[in-house]
Amino acid sequence: MKLKIDPKIFERYPEVLLGVAVLHKIDNEGDGQGLGEFLREAERIAIEKIGSIPVVEHPNIVSWREAYRKFGAKPKDYPSSIENLIRRILKGEQVRHINKLVDIYNVISLRHLVPVGGEDTDKIKGDVSLTFAGNSEEAVFLLGEKEARPPYPDEVIYKDGVGAICRRWNWKEADRTKLTEETTEAFMVIEALPPVGREQLQTTLNELSEMLKLQCSCEITTTILDKDNLEVDIK
Repeated sequence: MKLKIDPKIFERYPEVLLGVAVLHKIDNEGDGQGLGEFLREAERIAIEKIGSIPVVEHPNIVSWREAYRKFGAKPKDYPSSIENLIRRILKGEQVRHINKLVDIYNVISLRHLVPVGGEDTDKIKGDVSLTFAGNSEEAVFLLGEKEARPPYPDEVIYKDGVGAICRRWNWKEADRTKLTEETTEAFMVIEALPPVGREQLQTTLNELSEMLKLQCSCEITTTILDKDNLEVDIK
């Protein structure tokens, strides 16, 4: 089972990078060691990094808003995962506890202002591709939604052999492959567009890896995918 990037992605987004962590033998039960405090600290860090400028003008947010526009999504209606997190905490909301894996990727996302997500590989069917949606994609139930809807043609999606597992790049993931306390095998992805480059991505990936080892006692391998390295084994 592999995670692959469709080469066509680089025709429109030549500088995109994916930092991938592949996790085995995960202990995702319980609340973790101080993860609530880590989330509150990460919220403070994110707010400090945004500072007094409007969210939509921060360089890390601008790059994703532009990426969304290129495949026809309105960022105001469909914010990237990192913009959504930032907007919530600026309104005074706290990022709630889900499970250790989700809490950890939210901590890393907020600390570094980058999108981070993950999927349960035992629920994946076939290879996973970051690609453009076709004209006849299967309808998918997204987290928190009661109606299954198909991706729009040409939007960027992650998909496996069954259908989309995350829509509009990192906007919202499918319920089918979500991380739960029962997850023992998974992969996580940190997504980078300029101004986030390879060095910062590697630092962020290392930090994610160390936190996962400490909190979840799992085995981890990491790599960075780019236009010259298009795939990695995830199981």
